[in-house]
Amino acid sequence: MNRETEEVLDGVGPRLRALRRHRGITLADLSTTTGISESTLSRLESGQRRATLELLLPLARTYNVPLDDLVGAPRTGDPRIHLTPIHRFGMTFVPLSRRPGGVQAFKMLIPATKEPLEPALKTHDGFEWLYVLNGRLRLILDDLDLTLPPGEAAEFDTSLPHWLGSADGGAVELVILFDPQGMRTHIHADPHRPTP
Repeated sequence: MNRETEEVLDGVGPRLRALRRHRGITLADLSTTTGISESTLSRLESGQRRATLELLLPLARTYNVPLDDLVGAPRTGDPRIHLTPIHRFGMTFVPLSRRPGGVQAFKMLIPATKEPLEPALKTHDGFEWLYVLNGRLRLILDDLDLTLPPGEAAEFDTSLPHWLGSADGGAVELVILFDPQGMRTHIHADPHRPTP
């Protein structure tokens, strides 16, 4: 076995222990869920037992993560960017860019709700541009209360009190470009100009 493989395997136990503790799961609970004995799980986490596919598959299912994440295998052959979603304010933000300091791109998912949410307007530095992909977005900007269906876009200075949510309780999916420096997103399109 080569050195790189040895290093990956040596890191599995600590990674499994950190994941279990981060999720707040006891060895007893994990044993019940996976069918793997507590002593085997303990030895696996401490590095006294090597990880096998038979042990990792039920753990990956329980934690709902790919096997590669459990073993810390380097990503190969897939050129797509794999960024971790961010969960805030009951919404999910999927980063679409990695550019530090400049314009940040996110796919934003607002889940469906049974009860309409009470808007809590916020302000912060920057400028935001958004485009609704699916659902009906309710956008409150200071005194304006707008409903944006799919295909609608908006841009605004985030120093204005604002709130984004579902207009009808259904899920909403949108793309957001955010610039912390407050630069406007410029769209250069002239519908009357022929394309070259």
